[in-house]
Amino acid sequence: MKGIILAGGSGTRLHPLTLAVSKQLLPIYDKPMVYYPLSVLMEAGITEVLLITTPNDLPNFERLLGDGSKFGISITYKEQPSPDGLAQAFILGEAFIGNDPVALVLGDNIFYGAGFSDVLERAVHQVTSKNVAVVFGNYVKDPERYGVASFDTEGNLVGIEEKPEHPASNYAVVGLYFYPNSVIQVAKALKPSKRGELEITAVNQYYLAHKSLEMQLLSRGFAWLDTGTHEALTEATEFVKAIEKRTGLKIACLEEIALSQKRITREALYNGVQHLKGDYYDYIKEVVLRKETN
Repeated sequence: MKGIILAGGSGTRLHPLTLAVSKQLLPIYDKPMVYYPLSVLMEAGITEVLLITTPNDLPNFERLLGDGSKFGISITYKEQPSPDGLAQAFILGEAFIGNDPVALVLGDNIFYGAGFSDVLERAVHQVTSKNVAVVFGNYVKDPERYGVASFDTEGNLVGIEEKPEHPASNYAVVGLYFYPNSVIQVAKALKPSKRGELEITAVNQYYLAHKSLEMQLLSRGFAWLDTGTHEALTEATEFVKAIEKRTGLKIACLEEIALSQKRITREALYNGVQHLKGDYYDYIKEVVLRKETN
């Protein structure tokens, strides 16, 4: 399975912060925002990633992430000339996706919760073995801001509506999607919405109409953070800070994930960070030593 991070857009709701830098490069506590969605793809076992961003921001992402080899993966880049909707990612990424299924994660979404790797593994399995699409639902207090799921009396998913005035439920479709390879052709067949965009909700509605869409509801103790506003950005930073301070473990530490999945060796990791300073790299050095003593 291939993975795509969509990190385009102008981030107008975060001006003036994003006048000179991509929203997905802003810090969430101790690391750039893009580390969090990239960690999700890595946790799902995906090793080939395409990052789609604006022409102006692309060089900055390349400087930050490189070709991905320091994380034991491959990262390539694609320009998004204009933000024409989330589903545009599959058209821009057609050559990258090839004949494989694909996961799409939004560059400003943060996920945290126990057993998330198992949740991701199940999603990958459903797509690759059953050729269905998998999306995730999370309970929110303001569903009118999102794509909202509706269910029948037996709890089966029966509809998804984009930013409804009268939401049918409090379950929002979060910014993480798993699709079979057919999503490329589905995206190509879409017509722009009233907003002039190729809507991801329309993609999900297609698979739902063809009885090939599954929704996994994230558990009550799970955290999904959409960092699209100044307040949400601050809340995300405080959340990550609190978890890391309390547990002594870092969220979305890409090097630690790579090491745990045996994508890089302890020696290569230590050599790569031994001269780097800061709490983040001090933590990685501790991780390497801790692994060596186990």
